Amino acid sequence: MAQYKMHLLVCGGTGCRASESTKLVENLQTVLRTNGLDNEVQVVTTGCFGFCEKGPIVKVMPDNTFYVEVKPKDAEEIINEHAIKGRKVSRLLYVDPKKEEAVSDSKHMGFYQKQIRIALRNCGFINPENIDEYIARDGYAALGKALTEYSPEQTIDVIKKSGLRGRGGAGFPTGLKWEFASKYKDNEKYVVCNADEGDPGAFMDRSILEGDPHSILEAMIICGYCIGARNGLIYIRAEYPLAIQRLKIAINQAREYGLLGENILGSSLSFDIEIRYGAGAFVCGEETALIHSMEGERGEPTVKPPFPAEAGYLGKPTNVNNVETYASVPVIILKGADWFSSIGTEKSKGTKVFALAGKINNVGLIEVPMGTTLREVIFEIGGGIKNGKAFKAVQTGGPSGGCLTEKHLDIPIDFENLVASGSMMGSGGMIVMDEDDCMVSVAKFYLEFTVEESCGKCAPCRVGNKRMQEILDQLTKGNGTSEMIDQLYNLGSVIKDTALCGLGQTSPNPVLSTLQNFHNEYVAHVEGRCPAGQCRAFIQFLIIAKKCTGCTACTRVCPTGAITGERKQPHTIDQLACIKCGVCQRKCKFNAIEVM
Repeated sequence: MAQYKMHLLVCGGTGCRASESTKLVENLQTVLRTNGLDNEVQVVTTGCFGFCEKGPIVKVMPDNTFYVEVKPKDAEEIINEHAIKGRKVSRLLYVDPKKEEAVSDSKHMGFYQKQIRIALRNCGFINPENIDEYIARDGYAALGKALTEYSPEQTIDVIKKSGLRGRGGAGFPTGLKWEFASKYKDNEKYVVCNADEGDPGAFMDRSILEGDPHSILEAMIICGYCIGARNGLIYIRAEYPLAIQRLKIAINQAREYGLLGENILGSSLSFDIEIRYGAGAFVCGEETALIHSMEGERGEPTVKPPFPAEAGYLGKPTNVNNVETYASVPVIILKGADWFSSIGTEKSKGTKVFALAGKINNVGLIEVPMGTTLREVIFEIGGGIKNGKAFKAVQTGGPSGGCLTEKHLDIPIDFENLVASGSMMGSGGMIVMDEDDCMVSVAKFYLEFTVEESCGKCAPCRVGNKRMQEILDQLTKGNGTSEMIDQLYNLGSVIKDTALCGLGQTSPNPVLSTLQNFHNEYVAHVEGRCPAGQCRAFIQFLIIAKKCTGCTACTRVCPTGAITGERKQPHTIDQLACIKCGVCQRKCKFNAIEVM
């Protein structure tokens, strides 16, 4: 086996692959072969590094040099300069926007400094398609420890003492959930991994499966040992082809190594895993709807009890956890409950992975200790708001969460604090908004998503949310009344109290939180104004005569012919013909078109 002097770790997650990281890998390998260095320098395709804003990323080891926004054409320079001459390619280094200095080591980047990577510990470090690399980083050691040192009850006790809570949204204690499933006696039990990640802007589970699939398999085997199950099922949406591909490779490798199948590691434990596909229904993130979908039925939730721990898949005792929850299990077994519980807050232990997106400089995947504030996440890790705009709100918890404002920035992030603030943890989506966002339109966007994704089983969700959507539509079109604001409050409260499942019960949160925190914007819409200037019904595009040069650029792009005027003379816009698309303003080089 070749003893490599240098490794080039290249992000191979979905986002970077979309930016030609696969071609980058090919070019790096070609240049290495051309220079006879392919036995000295190894190119490794990894999972997501997290810093998606700056991908594709190449990390050079062992000197830990971190190159960002690398293009396939940069391969030759990286090899010639760094690998051969030992000189860093300065133009590819990350530049700290505050200090305006190049940073070569990721440890000194603001994006990483406050992170503690537990669920993401292997993402960006190993080849996810090579089981040996996972084993080299203590992979499957937790399984061996559980089988040789702990009974099932003792293993469950470790998870209980760690304080790990479900990362799928509800935050139910994981160890307690396992204990419930273990106490029901049946010849058949099931361990289910919920990889049906449907929140807008969320990509936490996908990235873990793409970057570290064996950690999920190992955790599911441990869970099977604890509850007495022989069968594992991973329910994943078919829209995740790369995650599915790497899961299949990992499952086959685990079988070849005797880590799945009969008598695992010479013990009496027998356990195997198969993949089940979802069609992208948001409601199937709810565990009973997910189970029905796997059974070939409509993805609709059912009233609990009975809970899946008693009667789940095929009516058998079933444990359901999401990807991130399972990802933390092996390291808890290895390092102990006290180690994990020392991180986080009193009631929310450990770390949480967030998909940071929206109007923020550092879009990416982050993992921070529970108790980290929104201010630290948005302005330190996230690098602040794009284009120097003012922060306005952050939506946490996806369609089930709420919009939090500047007054919430210093609240420690944990399950209880977010709920008390009118939002929720959810699976970890975090979308940042700036001064240009209309909060009535934001609430409408999320409610439209919920209405589209509702299974329709219960009237509060099926009918109530539709009525709320219609009211929001009228408000954004300039047809709102003050009575409609009261109706939104009443409908939202009733739906929260009467919907069948957790998804329906939390669906009014975006509306109720914006009503509470941005009530003045709702009132403004009733008065015929959109303070953010986003709702077309309330805006006009006007050409400022003294700025207009008559270049005709706006005339040529207007799709309705609403702009008229002679060349080199000020133009005008026919407001009746204008559809308010804004293309004229974007095309004007003289800032002569303003929104009124």
